[in-house]
Amino acid sequence: MKCKIITIERQYGSGGSVIGKLAAEKLGINCYNRQILEMTAEKCGISPEYLESAEENVPTSFLYSLLLSANPARSMEDNLPLSDKVFLMESRIINEISEKEDSFILVGRCGNYILEDKGCFSVYIYSDPESRMKRAVEDYGIAPNKAENAMKKADKRRETFYNVNTGKIWQDKDQYHLCLNSALLGDELCAELIVKAYKEYNEKQ
Repeated sequence: MKCKIITIERQYGSGGSVIGKLAAEKLGINCYNRQILEMTAEKCGISPEYLESAEENVPTSFLYSLLLSANPARSMEDNLPLSDKVFLMESRIINEISEKEDSFILVGRCGNYILEDKGCFSVYIYSDPESRMKRAVEDYGIAPNKAENAMKKADKRRETFYNVNTGKIWQDKDQYHLCLNSALLGDELCAELIVKAYKEYNEKQ
């Protein structure tokens, strides 16, 4: 199966969002990142920041079982915790986009899992902690004394959201077609490599 969609999972501060945009520009296609969260927030009528925080509050199976047993009259989706509802709504929006657009790049949002049946070229962007904290300070405006905590918190949120919703391991590089160290390669070269690998992979299919 040809992989017309590119999905990117990335560590905080690795530049995955920037690299995704660069690769999309080179291919002449759209790149979706935080827009998915914003579309979901608009449908829910709440702020993107609140939805983002919900990703940190994934319930344990025991608490979830108690919730279900306490509310037997409610529908299954009504019983779901907010973190699961976010994933379901984001999945619907992503699938709607895939029906309208033949090719695009999706950064985050468990894209390689949601779009697995449609065929996607999956990428993982990572970097060393020092480089990531430096980007957080210089590009994201994070205070130097708070950069490490911001990095760990964001990575934990992404990892938990991904692992719980997909049943896979976020940082397991075996599940991706391409893994790139942005600190060693730089954003521009990473984007070029994604485009080249994506095109050559599809030529072989």
